[in-house]
This record gives sequence, structure tokens and C-alpha cells, in this order.
Amino acid sequence: MQLIGMLDSPYVRRVAIALHELNLPYEHRPLSVFRDVDEYVKINPLIKAPTVVCDNGEVLMDSTLILAYLEKLSGKTLMPSALATYQTALRLIGLGLNACDKSVQMVYERDLRPADKQYEHWRDRVQTQLTRAYDLLEPYAANGSSWLLNDQLTQADITVCVAWQFTQFTSPHLIQAAQYPAIAALSARAEALPSFMATPLTPDWSAKPLSGD
Repeated sequence: MQLIGMLDSPYVRRVAIALHELNLPYEHRPLSVFRDVDEYVKINPLIKAPTVVCDNGEVLMDSTLILAYLEKLSGKTLMPSALATYQTALRLIGLGLNACDKSVQMVYERDLRPADKQYEHWRDRVQTQLTRAYDLLEPYAANGSSWLLNDQLTQADITVCVAWQFTQFTSPHLIQAAQYPAIAALSARAEALPSFMATPLTPDWSAKPLSGD
């Protein structure tokens, strides 16, 4: 199995961490959807990261769908079993993915779009959505437990912590760690885990940044 994409994408990174947590062997091919586009398009014509090439050659995309496949493949789960806790996990993952999406949008809007093409009202709206995601996540992180859903790492923790590191890397001036101490502490615990340490956010901005879902 191959994981295609750069770890500067939070979507690629959440899949890579899950692969480690599920003890699934894989080869990581850190191709950029910008710099390596000619090679990437041969694997996935949609040039979408992450892309997973299964052992039988089937090509999968979209991090959430890939994670569902990986759990099926491994026979393990990174989601809670109780319905109420599962429901909460889905909410937290949704908030984390929103933070990912809006962080990516902010970078594209701020750094890649020409100044005369930027729309201030739209940029303010995206920034508000990003801030609100972390406002809603902070109380969950401040629950007094090791992880968001008590004392066991779940996909909710992986997604939220990957989103936080990405936001801190791309937009620390917008989302300051001091304003979200519980999320910052949660992220620090996660980054010390073997699965996170094995898949560090490794930026490669030689062409253009970011890629993913």
C-alpha cells in the first residue's frame, strides 16, 4: 500500500498517523501536487492528496473515505464504540476538518491570490469560521482527561491535533496558542506519541504550499 502526498497537508498527515496507529505497513511517496504534478497525475488524474494506492492497485482518495477503508482493512477502529461517544467524536472530527479547511483557505487567499483579486469580506468570513471552530473545540480539550474522549486516543484527537499544528504553522497570528491553552496542551501530548513523531509536519514550500481534501 502506498500513501501519496506531502505531510504539509493535514489531510495526508491524519491518514499517515492512522496507518501507524492501526499498525498497517505502507510506503510513503511524498509527491507534491504542485511541483510533482506530472508524476502525480499518472497515479491520480484528479491530482488529489491524499491518495492511497491499495495492494491490488485500486486508487482511493479523500482522507475520511481512506480512513474508513483502513479500519476495515485492519479490523481495528480509532472510533469509540458507544453511540453517544461516537456521535461526539463525529462532531469533533467535523470541527477539526473545518479548521483544516479554513486554514488552507486562508493561506490560499492570503498568500497565493493576487492582492487585487482578494475579497476582504470573504477573507473575514473564513477567518471567523476558523476561529469559531477552535472556540468550540477548546471546552472539549479542557475536560481534564488525557484525550478529547476520556483516556483513549481516537480519530477525533488525531484530526483536531493535526489541524492545530497545521494552523499554528500557517497562521499563528490568527489563532494564538495562548488563547487556546487546552488545545495546545492536547496537541503537545499528541505530538509526543510515536505515531505523530514518525509522521512530522514537514513543510516543502519550494513551489506552492498545501494540498489535500
